[in-house]
Amino acid sequence: MGIATSQQLTKYYDQYRDTEVTFTKDIIRALGLDPRQVYIKCNGGQWPCIINSTSFMAAKIIVGTKGGAFAALANKDNQNQTVNLRFCFSEQDKDIITFLVSARVAKMQPYMNSKDLVVVTLQFTQRPPDDLIEIVGRLLEANANAIRRREERVVINEDSKRKLGLTKEECVVIVQGVPRHCVLRDISFSGAKVLLIGLSQFLANKPSVLRLEFDEPQEVVSINGMIVSADLIQGRKDICAVSIKFDETSIPLPFKLHLNNYLTAVRKTQLSVTDQLAAAKAAHVQQAQAAAKAQPQANAQQPSPASPAPAQPASPAQTE
Repeated sequence: MGIATSQQLTKYYDQYRDTEVTFTKDIIRALGLDPRQVYIKCNGGQWPCIINSTSFMAAKIIVGTKGGAFAALANKDNQNQTVNLRFCFSEQDKDIITFLVSARVAKMQPYMNSKDLVVVTLQFTQRPPDDLIEIVGRLLEANANAIRRREERVVINEDSKRKLGLTKEECVVIVQGVPRHCVLRDISFSGAKVLLIGLSQFLANKPSVLRLEFDEPQEVVSINGMIVSADLIQGRKDICAVSIKFDETSIPLPFKLHLNNYLTAVRKTQLSVTDQLAAAKAAHVQQAQAAAKAQPQANAQQPSPASPAPAQPASPAQTE
């Protein structure tokens, strides 16, 4: 997990305060949530629970009606007491992040008409820890940018490859069940361009699966799509530049997170350079204004040139 600034955390909190994230298998895997280490603490006891969803304002957990957690949470004497929900995330370098979020029981209802399970809505009593805001905020930002910045293409070079976390620009695209080695040229949330060996007439308008290898964490991401064009490279009859349009309904979340991290890092760099140029320009303007203001004062302090002495009348001796 990167280190977000306080400004970025505030942005996440303000923009996505009420946005609910449901913990599906894909989201659990992408965020590194460890469901086995999620607990609810109440009235001196601690019980494991299933986390169903969360926002920055509330969370929903699932507990069994025959367990101690249900008895403690449903006890009317404890309704006004603060409970604590324990989150646990596993980082890519195997570090464990755990924290507690204080809350109160807001509602309890059967889970899908079950008599054995209930959904407990926990209303947070204060702003949650920064770790939760950063982890969930990055996910929500990636989903938002996948729509807002869907056509923004990233040219693959050594620098972008490193920032994206790609292990190499060589990858595999599967066309009609046949794996083909290719070279990645550019990529976006909506598609990619690759170079591969093949005849254009046998590639265009064919379903495809692009496989990319990432590190941090090490994983292979498969993206379903369609080859929308295949053009021969000038001077070669066996190499095509292939444009792939992704199926936007099934883009893997890890891919969104990798690409969003890159775009966010580039934008921060651009803003930093812009701020530095603006600061330098403002300093130059201030120096020019100060110099212009000081010039009249310097002129006023300089002595005025001496007036010529009046001519003296010639003496009689000089006249003779």
